[in-house]
Amino acid sequence: MDGKIPKRSEVQKEYTWNLADIFENDEEWEKAYENCLEIPARLGAYKGKISKSAEALYSFLCDCDECGMRLSALYRYASLKGDEDTALGKYQEMTGRAYSLFVTLGSETAFSEPEILSIDDKTLERFYSDEPKLALYRRHIDRTRSMRAHVLSEAEEKILALAGEIGRAPEDIFSKFNDADMRFPSVSTPDGRRELTHGTFIPMMKNADRKVRRDAFKKLYKTYKSYENTSAAILDAQLKQQTFFARARNFKDNITAALEPNEVPVKVYESLIQAVNEGLPSMHRYVSLRKKLLGYDTLHMYDLYLPIVGEEDEEVTYETAKENCLAALCPLGKDYLRIIKEGFDNRWIDVYENKGKRSGAYSAGARPHPYVLMNYKNTLDCQFTLIHEMGHSLHSYLSKEKQPAVYSDYVIFVAEVASTCNEVLLMKYLLSKTHSRARRAYLINYFLEQFRTTLFRQTMFAEFELEINRRSEKGVTLTAETLNEIYYGLNKRYYGKDMVIDREIESEWARIPHFYYDFYVYQYATGFSAAVALANRILEEGEDAAKDYLGFLSGGCSLDPVSLLRGAGVDMESPEVVRDAIKFFDELIDEFENLTSDIQKNC
Repeated sequence: MDGKIPKRSEVQKEYTWNLADIFENDEEWEKAYENCLEIPARLGAYKGKISKSAEALYSFLCDCDECGMRLSALYRYASLKGDEDTALGKYQEMTGRAYSLFVTLGSETAFSEPEILSIDDKTLERFYSDEPKLALYRRHIDRTRSMRAHVLSEAEEKILALAGEIGRAPEDIFSKFNDADMRFPSVSTPDGRRELTHGTFIPMMKNADRKVRRDAFKKLYKTYKSYENTSAAILDAQLKQQTFFARARNFKDNITAALEPNEVPVKVYESLIQAVNEGLPSMHRYVSLRKKLLGYDTLHMYDLYLPIVGEEDEEVTYETAKENCLAALCPLGKDYLRIIKEGFDNRWIDVYENKGKRSGAYSAGARPHPYVLMNYKNTLDCQFTLIHEMGHSLHSYLSKEKQPAVYSDYVIFVAEVASTCNEVLLMKYLLSKTHSRARRAYLINYFLEQFRTTLFRQTMFAEFELEINRRSEKGVTLTAETLNEIYYGLNKRYYGKDMVIDREIESEWARIPHFYYDFYVYQYATGFSAAVALANRILEEGEDAAKDYLGFLSGGCSLDPVSLLRGAGVDMESPEVVRDAIKFFDELIDEFENLTSDIQKNC
């Protein structure tokens, strides 16, 4: 293998997603775009009417749903096409036009929330009697009215809507800079020189040759270091726009502005950080064991992804990964499996890396079905990424199938639960199918790494994000030096005394896209904790537990997220969910120590 990354045109069609399910081609998109240009004025015509009659209010809300789906299709198609090759300006321009329509619509409908808030309670109850169909929107209206303190006058709402495009600029700049413009030196490997990209970096971090890992690590972060002032300025701008919108809407701080609209108490975020910090001795114990089993005098950051025990070169082809995913998800029932197969067989997934393609992986909950972007390598990790993203996809699919449009999008707090539950089910399936001590040790090593990277590392990210927001809110300009200092200190605390915290890692914050998602990362950790509990319940209790879980997946935002999860058997208001996950982590370390006792004797 020469490590060459193919052009988009060189990728086999069957491994690319079929965007014709949204629009047949760009020309059809353009026609739809032209037809959507009337939407802002159409909805703007309701101004002054929706507080006057139940019929007008119901008609407006129905039209909002229908027009929102049309605009979402425009944006999704252009965005997905753009991610196929981020260097193509055409789809950036189309995405920008679609987003501008959203901004214009927001400006034209800025009257709606103030007008809904102006309706007194007695009149609103009369509206529900006058138009029984309006009851569909009761929860939506109640949520709008509960945010009364954060809804401004019509003129102010219009200004904020117009500012939306500017507010998105830091994330857009980061994406283009990181995905399209950033270039890294090649790395010499036993198989020849390999191109270092976002997609090849983690596989290189798992290479058995320590020199390959060290070179890839140093070259990647040296590149980020050379642009650290630019990266810091982009992230600082992101935090400044978050602070602007939070203050404009009368939230006390940025985190409340991000969590309250999703009905998540800030204490959930803070208790996660507290519980994980209490559990750091378990993390330090794992790091110490890793150092001992690898037989290194010093353990470096570039040693973190290397599997400790055998089979590190095992290839998992995409076809094998699909088979394992289907087998692992059997406990969720035939209907769930039917939808997964539909996605596999009908090109919902863009599988392999190509030049210019957006890095990483995601699921986009589009209509008529979700789409999954992958940069698949033949690794165990990519197999888990596949089942992870299909978990997102099934969550989106079921919510859109079972809920009316107004409640079909789940809030971000529960976004990582379904994906991670799938991962846990896959791990438990693979463990159940092996009787080899070496294979079992390898899989548990991988499972331990999921805990490290998801529960502990994402909480470290969450702690970093909280700290930099607090500083930004106080008017501190976040320079590269400041960001490096904060990030380096957190790595020291999280990994402990047995880890050499290489200076290069201080620049890692510059490559993390989730810091542009407004307090998103903590949900990987809470979602992982919930997923462990849910997977255990499904496997232990069977059909009834699976039914409860599918009810959660089908819930959209018809209830608040805490209630939806409680219905599936998990109480996220209790810190015990995170503590139980860390307890399970300790149990896995115990078994891993036992399975690797022969390795330890030879160290």
